[in-house]
Amino acid sequence: MSTIFRFLQGIMANPVEAALYIPEHLSVRHEYRPRYESDPDWELRLHSWFGATWPCPERATLDALWHNIVSDLQAQGLRFGRQTYGEYSDAEISLARATWCTVLHQRPSVVLETGVARGVTSRIVLEALIRNDQGHLWSIDLPHPFEKHLHGETGAAVPASHRVRWSYVEGSSRRRLPPLLRSLARIDLFIHDSLHTARNTRFEMERTVSAMAPGGIMIVDDIGTHQAFADFARDFPSLETLVCPHSDRIGSFFGLVHIQ
Repeated sequence: MSTIFRFLQGIMANPVEAALYIPEHLSVRHEYRPRYESDPDWELRLHSWFGATWPCPERATLDALWHNIVSDLQAQGLRFGRQTYGEYSDAEISLARATWCTVLHQRPSVVLETGVARGVTSRIVLEALIRNDQGHLWSIDLPHPFEKHLHGETGAAVPASHRVRWSYVEGSSRRRLPPLLRSLARIDLFIHDSLHTARNTRFEMERTVSAMAPGGIMIVDDIGTHQAFADFARDFPSLETLVCPHSDRIGSFFGLVHIQ
């Protein structure tokens, strides 16, 4: 099936969301890759934000959970890893460690996530919230707009037993994020893993930062393909930021922001 035909199908199925996607698609012509230097001690620094022990004693627990997630997806006949959800990817282990340790040590009450796909990051957040016996996850997600056959895989990594702490909000962040922020009032942890254009990333970060609680954390995935994270760090110099390397690809990064 051609790309143009899939795009036309997407427009017919959801014209509002398709119309919002067009300026995102056009905006990529203005993107550029900044020169990031990742911090080799990012995990130590992240734990210092919480006054938590490093090396983290919870790492072995995450490794076991990671194995279970992969096994659960494979049992459903789903491949795991990069570019296995259309052209999109499941979370990788460094991002998973940042998410797991942040939730366990920060003990957030309100976690907001954009982008779900199979729900690997969602599962990790929910497992940690259950361990903490507190907190709730809200996830904004627009199922793949041009690959309808993938919609049944949305949240596949999240078992029914975990969904009592999970509210799934279908739609793009451009539509769903502002009203959700107004209803939640305060965010302890924000995870950006939706459409990775500079325009969309900056929109989400700017909208969310004003709702972040003191001591809050922002985790921003795939920052290396565009300038949004670098520009945000420049424009908000009072916020502490970290550039962290993905474990599986050279030159691929995610970012952390500490709200002080």
